[in-house]
Amino acid sequence: MRALTWQGRHDVRVETVPDPEIVNPRDCIIKVTSTAICGSDLHLYDGYIPGMRSGDILGHEFMGEVVEVGAKSTLEKGQRVIVPFTISCGSCFFCEREQYSACDNSNPAETSDASETLYGYPMGGVFGYSHLTGGYAGGQAEYVRVPYSDVGPLPVPDHLEDDQVLFLTDVLPTGWMAAENAGIEPGDTVAVWGCGPVGLFAVQSAFVMGAHRVIAIDHYPHRLELAKKFGAEILDYREVDVREALAEMTGGIGPDACIDAVGMESHGLAIDNLADTLKAHTYLGTDRAHVFRQVLLACRKGGRVSVPGVYGGLADKIPIGALMEKGLTLKSGQTHMQRYTKPLLEMIEQGKIDSTFLISHHASLEQGPEMYKHWHDDQNSYTKIVLKTDAAAVPAAEKRDRISEPA
Repeated sequence: MRALTWQGRHDVRVETVPDPEIVNPRDCIIKVTSTAICGSDLHLYDGYIPGMRSGDILGHEFMGEVVEVGAKSTLEKGQRVIVPFTISCGSCFFCEREQYSACDNSNPAETSDASETLYGYPMGGVFGYSHLTGGYAGGQAEYVRVPYSDVGPLPVPDHLEDDQVLFLTDVLPTGWMAAENAGIEPGDTVAVWGCGPVGLFAVQSAFVMGAHRVIAIDHYPHRLELAKKFGAEILDYREVDVREALAEMTGGIGPDACIDAVGMESHGLAIDNLADTLKAHTYLGTDRAHVFRQVLLACRKGGRVSVPGVYGGLADKIPIGALMEKGLTLKSGQTHMQRYTKPLLEMIEQGKIDSTFLISHHASLEQGPEMYKHWHDDQNSYTKIVLKTDAAAVPAAEKRDRISEPA
């Protein structure tokens, strides 16, 4: 089969690799119809996530048709399913508490030691995201083996197109959980740093949960315009001092809840960010935590902080005093996907949530390497890329009217 493989920093290639096979009785094989490039994939592309090996198959946002099932799979051949990016057994201590991303059984023993050393306990399994998370082949491929297929994949109705449900595999539930972790209450003012896919879904989710005001922070004009269409007030961090602007907009109180949807690759010319960048390039550090620092300082006293943005290693100069002295509540973590996919699917069917607005480009799997480069270099125009394994299924550009051209 054909698949997108990681070969090193800024080196992604389409290669012919062996087809996946059933390994365990709970497995199934999916023929991928649609797969997306995630903002988290850029951390792999930039070489910031450890544990990648040459030839690893990328991708953790994918869906398709079931073509083969193991003896204990609950799926049937021919079913159309979305596949959560987290791999979860469904029966361990954490899965029983619906903390699916913390699954204790999905990261094999031979790959779990590294994450246990880094983070204190082993990470759960994730598709296409390094050997820290199990070394599983990802979904930017024609076929994928899906472990624990009786727990993760969710059948979707035939009347919904791939584009309507594809983001149930990651970014939509991640944005929803980000808003949920922020403890949003009716009347709240919520600030969201980063208007990438997760940030935009967090903006949308915050309003659904009853937020009175949402303030979106970014520097890409088109992303800010998308946030504005949901009713968000916008701040371009290149034009204002974000902390001062938030204080002024909230009468000196600060936002009730702050969401860091940026993570480990903050942009900007702030002194701390420049220092972080230097450390990252000289292997004296890993994460650029400017946004996280700013969130802790900007949030009101007694407020809530939610961190869906991916952090992978070490950062210093965190204002821990602000966290403690202001009495902030902090929640983070990979998304507990299986908790959210079904209720969010129902919201999509009911028209309460739209996800197609995010898609700016469709392409074929063979165009994957150039799409990675575009996604990396032009995030103003490329808000979300969906790859189709069947080139004939890629819509003609002139027929694509879901999103207006960026200014």
